[in-house]
Amino acid sequence: MKPCRERGSSSDITEACRLMVTVDESFDRFRGRFERAVPPVDFARFEGLVREGVDWDEVRHATAENAPHSFMIYWRMDVSPLFRLAGGTRRCVEYLMGNHVIAERMYRHDPAALLYAPLRLAIYDSTPGGRPAGTSSKNGAGPLPARTDAAGGAAASAPRPTTSLTIDQPSSRFAGLGDPNITQVGLELDRKLAELLGYLDAPVPEEIAANVGSDGAPPE
Repeated sequence: MKPCRERGSSSDITEACRLMVTVDESFDRFRGRFERAVPPVDFARFEGLVREGVDWDEVRHATAENAPHSFMIYWRMDVSPLFRLAGGTRRCVEYLMGNHVIAERMYRHDPAALLYAPLRLAIYDSTPGGRPAGTSSKNGAGPLPARTDAAGGAAASAPRPTTSLTIDQPSSRFAGLGDPNITQVGLELDRKLAELLGYLDAPVPEEIAANVGSDGAPPE
């Protein structure tokens, strides 16, 4: 996969561009903040709206209430417990994150857009050495004994915990469908992803920051 910065304009993108941001924060803390900002979709509520046959404006209203930062979690999988059996020490959770009101604006032009909606992302422990400072390698939760030198003093300090989030740049996925209407929505998703990362105090990659115009909207 080519680095994002080597690509041309967004309209020329034909393969996915992977974005990654890293924060100086523990896995549990960042994951918790992310899941509060991006809550699970209220399936029961939307299933009720389907049964009632409400108009789409009511779906928009319910979606805005469910997604205060534009996105909801449709699916989540913590792969850490299973991979721990193979000796893995990194913690990782993958998600499907999206917004069905936004997805519908692409679906109406080409249902193939649902290949990439919701968006797939992963949050994982990227602490040097493969585990957060102060945790055990067995379960990622127990304290490690303090390391000391021969004189009984503290040994070299453990690395500071870091956590990474990785996701394909939305516009790079949707532009590959070749429909300018869908491409435009992909650029809007770039902007909304940038806004979410900003809310989380995470770095905003220049590839999506560049898609935010001075008025807060994707450039034409």
